Amino acid sequence: MTKTNNAVPFDLERYLVKLLQNEPFFASISRHVEKRASDAIPTAGVRVNGEGHFEMLYNPKFFEGLPPEQRTGVLMHEFYHLIFGHVTDRLPFDPDGEQKMNKKWNIATDLAINSHLIGRIPASGCIPGQGPFADFPVGEAAEKYYAILPEQNDEGGDGQGKPLDDHSGWGDNADIADPTVKEIAKQRLREMMREAANESNKSSNGWGTVSAEMRKEIMARINGTIDWRMVLRYFIKTSQRADKNSTVRKLNKRFPYIHAGKKVKRHAKIAISIDQSGSVGDEMLEKFFTELNSLAKIATFTVIPFDSAIDEKLIYEWKKGKHKQTERVMHGGTDFDAPTSYVNKHNFDGHIILTDMYAPKPGPSNCQRMWMTTPECADNPYFQTNERVIPVK
Repeated sequence: MTKTNNAVPFDLERYLVKLLQNEPFFASISRHVEKRASDAIPTAGVRVNGEGHFEMLYNPKFFEGLPPEQRTGVLMHEFYHLIFGHVTDRLPFDPDGEQKMNKKWNIATDLAINSHLIGRIPASGCIPGQGPFADFPVGEAAEKYYAILPEQNDEGGDGQGKPLDDHSGWGDNADIADPTVKEIAKQRLREMMREAANESNKSSNGWGTVSAEMRKEIMARINGTIDWRMVLRYFIKTSQRADKNSTVRKLNKRFPYIHAGKKVKRHAKIAISIDQSGSVGDEMLEKFFTELNSLAKIATFTVIPFDSAIDEKLIYEWKKGKHKQTERVMHGGTDFDAPTSYVNKHNFDGHIILTDMYAPKPGPSNCQRMWMTTPECADNPYFQTNERVIPVK
């Protein structure tokens, strides 16, 4: 059993690079998860906070008593909970057809994850083929384990064991006031996973010990159907500047006095550049305005019509809640550097370009930039970009 200096509290951050040096995929995921030491939970647990970011609480004494291999295994276990949506949206259906969290689901998700971590986590965890789960097959999905598990009572089970980690911040138990936050977290998770997968694909050992079968599952979640309206909410949320002040006037319900409440005032300055060049037909332009009318339900933004140039007299602010008709004011060529240059000079927080993607790649943006186009144009762009491209049906 590994021990550290008892005079110095165990700090997980000191060990992360070494623990995950052979697991590049999980190292990438880890960079997006804030780790907080807490004795409010006995082991560890992941959750979504009120800002749509991911946190991992861990008990320092628990981690201090684990050998390095098991520390790595517990980290991978927690990150798998994020990867497979257990924290955000993946819940079982009850007899009434509603999705709700319950103890049986907690055990089922641990069994599914631990199938891939046998020998790397403490024996006290829910492990198929071992202990009270000796008769359970290895390598099944959480839903399969859920179907074969007996019902769990309020004390935690019927002798079938308990999850190793804390699941109290999941699903309908999460301390999230804004219902949009979960959707933002889902989009943020997709971006985290896409970044980790892209990095992992660049080297022969980039995926570490992640099996080929597991990689397929991960890629399926990354490439699943995208709710583009939620992507827009996510984009605006992550483009916003925030002035935050800790306050005890609003306590965190799940972990009072551990996480200070936040008093937040946000100011977002979003630019929407609309391609009005000759290659963008009236039908496509009408689709763009339809989507902007939907976007105006949740935000105020600055509209920048452009073709090969911009005319500052045509730029206007589209107020939240206002509806506008389709309007064409230009009909020339296309130059994405024109709106990019304007946005860079005027200190915007986010930039969305509605276009057919038919022009050379522009220079870099000083703020977060995203592209919206039709599915056909998204599949056949004039240039390649690592920035988000949203096909709008």
